[in-house]
Formats: sequence, C-alpha cells, structure tokens
Amino acid sequence: MMDWGSPEFVIAIIAISTFGWIINNWIRAKHGYELEDEWGGKTAKKADSDETKRLKTENRELHGKLDAMQDRMIVLEKIVTDRGYSLSEEIEALRDRPAQAPADSGVPIDLERKEKA
Repeated sequence: MMDWGSPEFVIAIIAISTFGWIINNWIRAKHGYELEDEWGGKTAKKADSDETKRLKTENRELHGKLDAMQDRMIVLEKIVTDRGYSLSEEIEALRDRPAQAPADSGVPIDLERKEKA
C-alpha cells in the first residue's frame, strides 16, 4: 500500500508540477504568448528596440540583394551553358589566326558592297 505522506511521494508531486510548469511555459513561448512566473504573474514580451528594427530592415534588404544576385547567376549560367560557350575554344581560335596588320581594327568592312549600293 502507498504511503501518501512519504518523502518520495511529495518529491514526485513537486517534480510533476515543476515539469508541467516548464512544458506550459515552453509551449507559451513557442506560440508567442506571455509567460507565467513562479507566482502566477505574467511576463510580457519586450517590444522590439530600434536596433532590432534596424537589423530586421537590413536583413530584408540583404536578402533582396542576395535573391537578385542569384537571379543574375542563373542568367549567367544559362548564357554560358545554353550557347555552347567555350572560352578555351575561342582562345585557341585566336591563337590559330594569322597575325593582322596594325592598321586593321579587327572589324571586316566590305567597301565594294557599300559602293555598289
């Protein structure tokens, strides 16, 4: 038979009550409710300070910039991969070209065609 006045029973009741109070406050904190203190009073959540508001604004701006940079990276990856762009092949093609005269600007102009038109 259980002895209701034994020290083990009293300690078990205290442990269960404390554990329940901790779980209750954890659930309240998780969902943004006011917390209870040991005497049943409520502890209100502190309002955001100016520093916190500034940091949140800066964080939003940085996330926006990061999203824009990711979009730009996607576009650059498409340019490089979709067009069959190969930098090494273009460099090799330039090496294989014969040397051009210094006066040559590198832009071919068909003067005869312009005169006929």
